[in-house]
Amino acid sequence: MSSPSADAAAAPVSGDAVAIKNFAFSPATLKVKAGTTVTWTNQDTDAHTVTSAGKGGPLHSAALATHATYSYRFTKPGTYAYLCTIHPFMTATVEVTS
Repeated sequence: MSSPSADAAAAPVSGDAVAIKNFAFSPATLKVKAGTTVTWTNQDTDAHTVTSAGKGGPLHSAALATHATYSYRFTKPGTYAYLCTIHPFMTATVEVTS
């Protein structure tokens, strides 16, 4: 049986901000409406990227230093998986609805 806090952590979160901290994207799944601009902020001392998983995705940040930000406006509904190319174990998703 899973705890309520584990279920809440796995559920998509609404908003427009993703924190990069402790070598993870938080929230791991962000749900937004089309037209929303999402901003990632690196809170780690190591550099990280925000890069679409697979070819042809829209997310391509430079390496983000501590406190640096990257923003992208999602215009089309869909599921956008992304990762940090420096630390490929860091993965997350943005779910865009119309």
